[in-house]
Amino acid sequence: MEFTVATYGTEGDTRPLAALCRALIDAGHQAHLLADCSTLHAAEALGVPCSPLSGDIKRALEPGAALGAIVGKRSGAQATAKALAAIANANTHAWMGEVKAAAEGSDAIIVSALASFVGLSVAEHFRIPAIGASMIPITPTREFASPFLPPGIVPGWLNRASHTFVNDMIWRAFRQATNAARVDVCKLAPRKRNWTDHPILYGVSRALLPRPVDWSEHARVCGQWSMPAGPTAAGTPSDWNPPASLAAFLDAGEPPIYVGFGSMAGFDRDRMVRALIEAIGGRRALFYPGWSGVEGSALPSNFLTIGDTPHAWLFPRVSLVIHHGGAGTTHSATRAGAPSVVVPFAGDQFFWAQRLYRLGAAAAPVDGKALDSKGLARAIEFALQPATRARVAELGAAMREEDGLGAAVSAIERWTAAGLELRSVGICPVSAGV
Repeated sequence: MEFTVATYGTEGDTRPLAALCRALIDAGHQAHLLADCSTLHAAEALGVPCSPLSGDIKRALEPGAALGAIVGKRSGAQATAKALAAIANANTHAWMGEVKAAAEGSDAIIVSALASFVGLSVAEHFRIPAIGASMIPITPTREFASPFLPPGIVPGWLNRASHTFVNDMIWRAFRQATNAARVDVCKLAPRKRNWTDHPILYGVSRALLPRPVDWSEHARVCGQWSMPAGPTAAGTPSDWNPPASLAAFLDAGEPPIYVGFGSMAGFDRDRMVRALIEAIGGRRALFYPGWSGVEGSALPSNFLTIGDTPHAWLFPRVSLVIHHGGAGTTHSATRAGAPSVVVPFAGDQFFWAQRLYRLGAAAAPVDGKALDSKGLARAIEFALQPATRARVAELGAAMREEDGLGAAVSAIERWTAAGLELRSVGICPVSAGV
């Protein structure tokens, strides 16, 4: 089968989809990934055919830009939806054309993140199945509130309604640009309501998020979609080797603390650096700047600044992971048996921070927009406790038993075959919810 995979977002949005594409290719299929140009190196490293979508997500995360302002301030779900919509709406027309051109001849389109509405529309145009892929649980359920709302703000009896409310709010913010592109690029009628019936796969672990009992069979929790740490799936025979400076640092003493906030930017860098230095004290630490713009020269000698390093290789070698609570880093740290200190900034990061807290794998989250060294130090001490380490080891062992990519590939094959069968008798798979 031939698949077009369309996503748009940060590194955390693209990396899992690159791994999924590689798994589809290894299963004998063809897969082509479209994403932001600054996040495609993960696909390139895995030998996955890929193309850039218009836009610049990295620039949008700079201080004062659409997403940078959200990271740097206390913003609610409505402000976040508007910021995301501003990025998508500026590029929707271009994305529709780019995805349409790439999907010509495809058997199905896998849609994710900010490119979802575009991908769903293109699938409708070609009358082929559309399958959602997400690292954020957006399917309505009574078991927890929408991950885009602050934890604890929604009474339990409104949990399911909160998902519908947030999903519809996001659709309303995207609707005008999406409908204009539907008409102009795909010659489709404008759409009034959000899509709700297409199947969706979640690249998350059942150990962190058990599948809600009220989800239909069209919503599946697969397990983490992670890239290999050893030989690449593209066929390179050698393992990944660390730079000499990193290897020497790891060999020189006890396992260090890892600090990295991924694609987050726009926060108060000076305050962040001061709090980290004071809370970590003289402990050995690795610092990954990511997209933050923090200069390694501002850190004392007990810190080693590192470049992009496979989490699956690095995290088993550290004592704990200080991170922003993105789904990917949350999963990778826990899977490796490394306790977390979570410093969330925006979006679903607060949701994952609370999941780890409730599971006993991390202290209460330390708000990234009001970071103080004392709160950070307390969270570090909690992470280093034997009971915390034992709990994380238990969760990590359960996660390593999951075959997230295998489960996803099987579901994609099954749903695509069912959708193509509907198409053969004149039924549009997207309209039929397959």
